[in-house]
Parts: sequence; C-alpha cells; structure tokens
Amino acid sequence: MKVQSSSRAQPPALEVAAGLERLFALLRWVSPPGLSFTAGATLGTLERRGPCRLTALAAIEGVTQPAMTQLVARLADSGLVARCADPDDGRVVQVQLTEEGRDLLARRRAVRAQRLSVLMARLSPADQDALAAALPAITALASLQRDDQLSPPAA
Repeated sequence: MKVQSSSRAQPPALEVAAGLERLFALLRWVSPPGLSFTAGATLGTLERRGPCRLTALAAIEGVTQPAMTQLVARLADSGLVARCADPDDGRVVQVQLTEEGRDLLARRRAVRAQRLSVLMARLSPADQDALAAALPAITALASLQRDDQLSPPAA
C-alpha cells in the first residue's frame, strides 16, 4: 500500500469526510435493529483482529475504557463475546467473538446486503461501477487507521 504525502488542498478531505458521514447514515438505515453501531463495530473488530484486550478495543472504537467494559459485559451476557486469558500473560483478560457473535454478524451483513441491493438496483450502471471501483481506496483508507494506530490522531 502506497501512502502519499498531503500535497492536495484540504477541501477533498472535507468532501470525503462529508461523504463518509452520509455513508454511515446509510449504513445505520440499512442495518437491522437490535444492536448499537458501537456494538456492531466492536464485534466486527473482534472478527477481523481476533481476541483483543479491553483497553485496545476501547482505543480502536474510540470510547472510554469504562464504556467498553460496560459494552463487553452486555455482549458477554448476550453470548456474543467471551472473556479469555491472554496466552502470553494469564493475568490479562482478552475479549473474543463467540460463534453466536459470528453468526449474528453474518445475519446482519446479509440483511444489509439485501437492503443495499434494492437501493443499488436503482442506480445507473455507471454509478454501480463507480461504487465498486471505490472499494479498494476505501479499504486502503480504513487500513491506514487499523495499521498505524489504535486511536485517532491529535487534532
């Protein structure tokens, strides 16, 4: 992945930020009820990364450690995550996704995909192609956050 310096003017970043806000609103709209955005994102993080320490999860999701502690307790009570000992340090507790959590993520993705397919069918073929063409860049942008840091950069 090639990372370029910030030689462009600020407005494209503002446009991307505004577009991402609209995309998040769409994601919330097509998502089935029953799970908060943060809970769903946390489950997704555990699916992608595997078991994580609670402090790392809080940093990744941009919430406080007490808030993540409460969220993990609710997710564990629902059977979606489990606490386990860190294999490198038995005193440390990690959080991992359960099969029930994995199944819930798959069901939610299927519902979102079905709802998105209805909307996408109303787009022109050119717009559908543009969406598909943008996915690698979106993935690269998201990977920068995941690869470089656990918390957002200072403002």
